Amino acid sequence: MERKTAKIQGYDIDLISFDDAINYVSEKIAENQGMHIITANPEMIELANKDKVFSEILKNADLVVPDGIGIILALKLKKIELEQIPGIELAAELIKNCEINGNTIALIGAKEEIIQRTAQLLKNEYKKLNICYTHNGYFTTDKENEIIDNLIKQSPSFVLAALGAPKQEIFINKCRKKLPNTVFIGVGGAFDVWSGVIQRAPEIYRNLGLEWLYRTIKQPERFKRIYKTLPLFLFKAIIETVQNKG
Repeated sequence: MERKTAKIQGYDIDLISFDDAINYVSEKIAENQGMHIITANPEMIELANKDKVFSEILKNADLVVPDGIGIILALKLKKIELEQIPGIELAAELIKNCEINGNTIALIGAKEEIIQRTAQLLKNEYKKLNICYTHNGYFTTDKENEIIDNLIKQSPSFVLAALGAPKQEIFINKCRKKLPNTVFIGVGGAFDVWSGVIQRAPEIYRNLGLEWLYRTIKQPERFKRIYKTLPLFLFKAIIETVQNKG
């Protein structure tokens, strides 16, 4: 598939539907063609603008889907209509396809009890799912090398890293060099949701693009971070649109 993208503040966002993203990535997994998927949101763009390493990783990702509503709004300013692709939903559909096609998966991240509960719940839901490796997200650099070595031994088709940005993307970037045939995706707090520790926003919030608001209400400590990030991101998106028109 030829990539069609639009630039948001210097970073490519793939212009792809949810269903097409599922089909595209599932084909890559089936054909043992590795890739790095990033589910982009405004906070990640702002982080990349301050971190050269993360910036290069974002620019070189194989697929960058619009997870955050801020990305959708920035695209609208460019007269581009695109559906939001929540990373947690994308990952869940890919897991389902891995079970159907007999592809192995690995889970990295979250607390030990959370990742174990997540693994068990996924096995309960997808009876034939082969989870070949799990490890919590609390590890040192030395342990990181051991984890990568274990991933090399298990050679999973699909790896989900729930370490938060940019840590999960940096970890994935290190893995990609040694596991070129594996598909990787960073899933942030997905394991917390799947394990039931955190409740996901009701469907009405998700349909209105207000999942971020629900999460902020439930986790007030997020407000300070979002308050600094989202308005600045949208301001830059407006300036970028005006400059391009000029």
